[in-house]
Amino acid sequence: MTSQDSSATSIDAAVERLSQAQATRVPCAPVRDLIGTEDLAAAYAVQQGLVQGRLAHGATVVGRKIGATSEAVQTQLGVDQPDFGYLLDDMDVSPREGRRGPISMRTLLQPRVEAEVAFVLARDLDLPEDEITLDAVRAAVEVALPALEIVDSRIADWRIGFTDTVADNASSGLFVVGADGRSLDDIEPRDVVMSLTINGEERSAGNGAACLGDPLEALRWLAVQAARFGDPLRAGHLILSGALGPFVPFVPGDRVVATISGFEPLSVTFEE
Repeated sequence: MTSQDSSATSIDAAVERLSQAQATRVPCAPVRDLIGTEDLAAAYAVQQGLVQGRLAHGATVVGRKIGATSEAVQTQLGVDQPDFGYLLDDMDVSPREGRRGPISMRTLLQPRVEAEVAFVLARDLDLPEDEITLDAVRAAVEVALPALEIVDSRIADWRIGFTDTVADNASSGLFVVGADGRSLDDIEPRDVVMSLTINGEERSAGNGAACLGDPLEALRWLAVQAARFGDPLRAGHLILSGALGPFVPFVPGDRVVATISGFEPLSVTFEE
């Protein structure tokens, strides 16, 4: 067996391990024993395997998420750099017409919740890397929205290294976005202040500057990475730009409210 064959076998094994954990809702061992701790190409190949598997079963890509953008979350996860994952339509549990009431946790294993600023793109960011500037990404944003990301890990006890979380689609679970979009003429993402409460008790707080200094800088970082991977950000994509403060656990019956200055509060409840 060649080294290339061995690598492909390890990637397939990691995809199978994570897929099985999701299907059974039984957390698995980390995948770094299969792909190593530094091989980001292998980690993103596992991520692609997971995403392609879900697309084959009818899901569609609706955007991307940026993970580990705040120092608080990097400390929680034991990582020192951001990563990204894919948002699929079956991850969207946002309240809307025909979708009201508590959010089901039936697909989740070890969920945590975090509040962040989301963006909807009005145009493609299919540009040469040196043209992906802060001004360029600002011009590409149609609206900003308040968001909750329900992060999750297929890996037992969140014992993850960087390649583990990358492989696991950046520890994605579900997401919720508000309906009250704001133009960037009306709101400056780096200046927002966030408070997240569970059952009325503040459990997380932060601000826009905690997200790589500016959520728009996080978007710029993602646009560069997406271009490098040959899958640029497109018009209509929803982008979760990263946590504004620490993520926190929750349980069925909890009511979570994210208040991000400049937006209407975003409130959801959960059920088993």
